[in-house]
Amino acid sequence: MSILIKPIITEKATMQSELLNAYAFQVNTKANKVEIKKAVEATYGVSVEKVRTINVRPDRSTKFTKTGIQHGKTNAVKKAIVQLAEGEVIDLYTNM
Repeated sequence: MSILIKPIITEKATMQSELLNAYAFQVNTKANKVEIKKAVEATYGVSVEKVRTINVRPDRSTKFTKTGIQHGKTNAVKKAIVQLAEGEVIDLYTNM
């Protein structure tokens, strides 16, 4: 079971990494904060101070088409915002 799936590189996540030294990752939905902290420290060689997690619910949609009503939904994901110790940096663009 891989804990870290991919880093989240959005405008908001980039601003958090520059101002607050906090990086966002998409993680396995069954991973807890301790496992996420150990995975980030092992992968990037940094020390983690705090981990915050967010469970994002799936979005449901209904479409009315010629053939009838189509129901669909997106996948549920879990995000983790990892705050690093003072002076630590993760360079996401060279480690991908």
